Amino acid sequence: MLIPTLKTLFKRDLTRLISELESYNHERNIWLVEKGISNSAGNLCLHLIGNLNTYIGAVLGNTGYIRDRPSEFSLKNIPRKELIEKVEATIQVVDEALTKLSEEDLAKEFPMLVFDEMTTTAYLLVHLTTHLTYHLGQINYHRRLLDNI
Repeated sequence: MLIPTLKTLFKRDLTRLISELESYNHERNIWLVEKGISNSAGNLCLHLIGNLNTYIGAVLGNTGYIRDRPSEFSLKNIPRKELIEKVEATIQVVDEALTKLSEEDLAKEFPMLVFDEMTTTAYLLVHLTTHLTYHLGQINYHRRLLDNI
C-alpha cells in the first residue's frame, strides 16, 4: 500500500521540480544567490538529484550511482535543459527502484546508516519525500523572490 503512494509522491514532486525550473523567466537566475539565501535553485536541484540517486537508486536499486555531494553545492551554471534531463532520469531511477520493493522490504532495516541510528526502509523513504518537498518549496520561493532581478 505504501509503495504506490511513494511512487506517486516522488513522481508528482519531481515533475513539479521540472515545472519550477521551466518557470524561471531568466535561466541565469536559477543560479542566483542573494543576501540571506545560501543555495541557488540549481544547487538545490543537484542536491535532490544526488540524494535520491544515492539512497533510492544506488542503495535500493543497485544502479552503481556514486554521489559527489560537494559538487551538488559547488557546481554552477549547468544549463536548465541539462538539469531537467537529470531530474527526468531521476524520476525513472526512483520508479524502477521502488517497483522492485515489496511491502515486506519496507519493514526491513535500510541497508545504510543515514541518521544517528538505523531506520526502516519505510521510514527513510518517507523522510526522502519530505526532504524533496522541503527543498522544492525553497526552490519555489527562490524563483518567486529572485527571478525578477
